[in-house]
Amino acid sequence: MRFIPFSALLLGSCLALPAVADEGQALLQRLANAERTQSFQGTFVYERNGSFSTHSIWHLVEEDGALRERLLQLDGSAQEVVRLDGKVQCASGALADQLIDSQLWPARELNAEQLSEWYELRVLGKSRVAGRATRVLALVPRDQHRYAIELHLDQQTGLPLKSLLINDKGQLLERFQFTQLQTEAPAVVNLEPGVGCRPVRLSPERAETAEAWHSDWLPPGFSLSSVTQRRSPASDEPVACQVYDDGLARFSVFMEPLRGLAAEDLRTQLGPTVVVSRRLKTGDGDVMVTVVGEIPLGTAERVALSMRAVAEVAQ
Repeated sequence: MRFIPFSALLLGSCLALPAVADEGQALLQRLANAERTQSFQGTFVYERNGSFSTHSIWHLVEEDGALRERLLQLDGSAQEVVRLDGKVQCASGALADQLIDSQLWPARELNAEQLSEWYELRVLGKSRVAGRATRVLALVPRDQHRYAIELHLDQQTGLPLKSLLINDKGQLLERFQFTQLQTEAPAVVNLEPGVGCRPVRLSPERAETAEAWHSDWLPPGFSLSSVTQRRSPASDEPVACQVYDDGLARFSVFMEPLRGLAAEDLRTQLGPTVVVSRRLKTGDGDVMVTVVGEIPLGTAERVALSMRAVAEVAQ
């Protein structure tokens, strides 16, 4: 899913009068149902930080309800992901190193009633994407801790055909847009992974390290959705990971023991993704806390500053 804030919504299509919230909730619920029940295949373009890439996607809902997906980048470096019921089975290129386990790339279950607490739902009118008629739905954040999203939803199926992510200064961070869509079920052969698709192993380790951490502050509406653990490729130390979301926006917090290693604090943003790292002193030695996600930079910094070891909080 992709995002756009209120200041940008005042331009262009937002000049249309918003419809009642009930209509927005109905469109959002139709979107959630479509992604679980509608097979499709197509091509879309993705823009981030001024760069473009083109992708093919195959999405098959089988008779027993199982969901099979394959995503393939058509230009630039070869990248591929194959998923079954939202769990990554294999990946290639840079994605193979980024995917730790299936919990870091789950299927989204949108809840219209829940999201309406943190986003104002606005129906902005009609548009046309990839030759198909769409309805335009904006989710405008009720605070400064998340972005908004403008979705162009296919009138026939409810699938999202276009979305834009823009920061609070009106700058485009990300664009997702179909150029071609077919709503018949893709052939099974198109869902088979390529030769370079490497299996993604689930971590056999328990997440005890991640459970030993606590956040003193979270942006309103965000809650802990998963806890995982992996080994650092640099030091072989256990790295704790906590994932938080509000039903749409999402960020991860990593805690890595430094054991005397040199590490600098970091504050950067690439397109919609922010990365904030800070060194934290604990009774067991220094730890590097890193927040990664599609949230405003100031929000990520505040989360990073709020992380505490549970044992030290108890004391």
